[in-house]
Amino acid sequence: MIISRRNFLKIAAAGVAAYPFNNVFALASKTERTLNMHNIHTEEALEIKYYSSGKYDPDALKEINRFLRCRHTNEVHEIDIRLLDLLHKIKNAAGQHIKNHQLQIISGYRSPAYNEYLLSLGRRVSPNSLHLQGLAIDFTIPEISNSRIARIARSFAAGGVGLYSSFVHIDTGRVRHW
Repeated sequence: MIISRRNFLKIAAAGVAAYPFNNVFALASKTERTLNMHNIHTEEALEIKYYSSGKYDPDALKEINRFLRCRHTNEVHEIDIRLLDLLHKIKNAAGQHIKNHQLQIISGYRSPAYNEYLLSLGRRVSPNSLHLQGLAIDFTIPEISNSRIARIARSFAAGGVGLYSSFVHIDTGRVRHW
């Protein structure tokens, strides 16, 4: 059977579009990934290398989970590694001059009790917030406008991006923005 050049190109294009290259390149990457964060509510700071030599450091991930715990209940929950990698990519894409600046963390994991409390206060939080699953984080970067951070985050098409006046929300849910 002979395939025409046009059909071959169609098949090749469909295969490339369907293949998750983003994950392949992430796995192949041997670069180090470090996060430098400051939690504005707990006043804690953490600078930690969580990935090097092609591996995630389980102890570093535990420390990040603790750092991004619910500030209301101190409950610790596993944070999605894809979320950490997205945060790292955003920081790097924001520019060389901010790589040493601390990411200002507003909210990481949110316990069900704290989410209910925020709802009772009339805050604009979702009853099914991805913060409840360790799939979302609210943050800002000093010296970078939140609108620029949101544009950078949207460019990765890796989940939800919300632009607020004092922070940017990112998550690893479905791709959308507001």
